[in-house]
Amino acid sequence: MGLSSFIANRIAFNQNRSFSKFIIRLSIAATTISVAAMIITLAFANGFQQKVSEKIFSFSGHIRVQYVTPFASLTSEEIAINADSSTMLKIKADPDVQTIHPYATRYAILKTPEDLQGVLVKGIDKHFDFTRLEEFMVKGRFLSFNDSSYSRDIVISQKTASELKLDVGDRVLIYFIRPDGSKRPDRLTVKGIFKTGISDFDNTFALGDLKLIRRLNGWEEDEIGGYEIFLKDYRKVDEVIQHLETLPDLPPTWSVRNIKELAPNIFDWLNMQNVTRNVLIGIMIIVAIINLITCLIILVLERMRMVGILKAVGATDWMVQKIFLQHSTFIALTGILAGAAIGLGLLYAQIKTGFIKLNEEAYYLHTAAVKISAWEVALICFSTFIICFLVLMIPSYIVRKVQPVKAIHFR
Repeated sequence: MGLSSFIANRIAFNQNRSFSKFIIRLSIAATTISVAAMIITLAFANGFQQKVSEKIFSFSGHIRVQYVTPFASLTSEEIAINADSSTMLKIKADPDVQTIHPYATRYAILKTPEDLQGVLVKGIDKHFDFTRLEEFMVKGRFLSFNDSSYSRDIVISQKTASELKLDVGDRVLIYFIRPDGSKRPDRLTVKGIFKTGISDFDNTFALGDLKLIRRLNGWEEDEIGGYEIFLKDYRKVDEVIQHLETLPDLPPTWSVRNIKELAPNIFDWLNMQNVTRNVLIGIMIIVAIINLITCLIILVLERMRMVGILKAVGATDWMVQKIFLQHSTFIALTGILAGAAIGLGLLYAQIKTGFIKLNEEAYYLHTAAVKISAWEVALICFSTFIICFLVLMIPSYIVRKVQPVKAIHFR
């Protein structure tokens, strides 16, 4: 062990109470808190964005193919298009497409003896993959279909069920407003109750049979509102849209749209979380840097007499610098390892117990979601080490300006 390492270890691991030991511990604590906070912030931000996005995708698909409607949204009724099996097969042939199914929506009024409420009934067929919605089901089951007629089942949100005082198995009148203003009634059975936690869905939607929507709209058997497409990997949505738009059989009156375009308020809000996340991480980095620089400057000044004596007996500037650079390495590595352990430990505790709760009405989730990315954790640890090491080198250059005689008499 070299002289620089011996002296650095004596300062860092001295069992006697000293100001130097306190400063080193304070620097390690600052690094630990910064690393843990950055890992936790990224994991919570990523988890929140992913979970809310998945809820929307599960309910509405990743891509919608429908009649060109410039100002369409998730809660807009569609203009009927003719289902085209040839085009549908070509869309299915795309290797990035997982499933595709037809749908249509229609505004209606649900009425009980005591109350009534407007809903947007989303019609789906028997080929719909209900496993995507199982996590939202509070009670009951999904629709039962038959080939001879339309299903008289309906699945409503928990909010609608609460306001209308309905439960699974209850019968409810449903009124569809015709273009001429007349009302067409039907009686359906509440088959299930769902809750997504997203107010735009829970306040608006109900699920019914696509055949019912056709019947009430007076559509032909091959008319639908559009297609919902689910991808294997949402990150390829732009590539898939570009490919679908070039299909030769795609009618010019059809549009292929990213679901984000139909729910801009939610996704713009989610994107704002990136700004908040980056600001928080930036503040933590700045505070940590200032704290580390201050701590090591204090450490150098507190050991100024030692620096003067070492120089007086022939120690080179580099030899003295290595003492403080070793402090830098010790502080950085210890703080990073401790911060990573604490941060990941808290995240795993959240995954297992969900002890951090959220206001679901405001954040669409009842517990904070977590998504741990190994490469992001590694990047945080590596970047923190490089930043800490570079920052902590700055005060070490103070020793190059130290004059032995003045340093020995330094108080």
